[in-house]
Amino acid sequence: MSLSPGDRIAGALGGDGAPVPDVVVQPDAETLARAVATALVARLAAAQAVHGTASVVLTGGGIGTAVLRHVAELAAEPVRERVDWTAVDVWWGDERFVPSDDVERNELGARDALLDPVGVPDERVHPMPASDVGFDGPEDAADWYAGQLAAAAPEGGSLPRFDVLLLGMGPEGHVASIFPDSPAVRDERPVVAVRDCPKPPPTRVSLGFAAIGSAEEVWLLVSGEGKADAVARALGGATPDELPAAGVHGRRATRWLLDAAAASRLPAAEDGAPTPSG
Repeated sequence: MSLSPGDRIAGALGGDGAPVPDVVVQPDAETLARAVATALVARLAAAQAVHGTASVVLTGGGIGTAVLRHVAELAAEPVRERVDWTAVDVWWGDERFVPSDDVERNELGARDALLDPVGVPDERVHPMPASDVGFDGPEDAADWYAGQLAAAAPEGGSLPRFDVLLLGMGPEGHVASIFPDSPAVRDERPVVAVRDCPKPPPTRVSLGFAAIGSAEEVWLLVSGEGKADAVARALGGATPDELPAAGVHGRRATRWLLDAAAASRLPAAEDGAPTPSG
């Protein structure tokens, strides 16, 4: 029996006794977005079957928004599982601290791609604050969002249940708005203010590693050859200071969901580009 490319990569990366990562490789970004959308619908439906509700943390970026559009398509014409979108809580992994109508905000893209089309109720949508809604700065906004998380947490807790937390990754290995060798890497608070980001806009609010690592499952969505080196380094033992994506782990599962270009520098790809895996 031959192993899929994702299995071969995971086996090679786990060969030194380290925890074996869950690596899935799709041939291109479009196929990846469709596959992730299908998996996300199934995971949220499963969470609702157990808990009655589901909770997801969204990411922005091209691949993240493409996933949301495909989820909306599946909601309009369900193939298998159905999600009750009135019983899904939606949070964000990070947000640009810009005015509420600024197209740079991840919230606007998510509302357009998924939340408005499927009718998630306003009370279940938990955006990070914008810069024009009464906060003195990103520090105040981060403290407020931490309070919102605590208010939704079980008694005695500081964070709600996150069934799936979606993350993109930058070519230098940043996740959410945690950039290499930045104060956010070492900040133990659940929500942090980020200033002077190397990628514009420079001022942001981000979940910290403490909140990210509390999620039941963390899914990293990565496409493009420009991110292949960072993928290989993150899965090959880099430190979170050097490459924040290396410090991301879910409580029950951590899934690297890649297209072939992003996976091209991983061990199993040495003799050629990976082919699809599930």
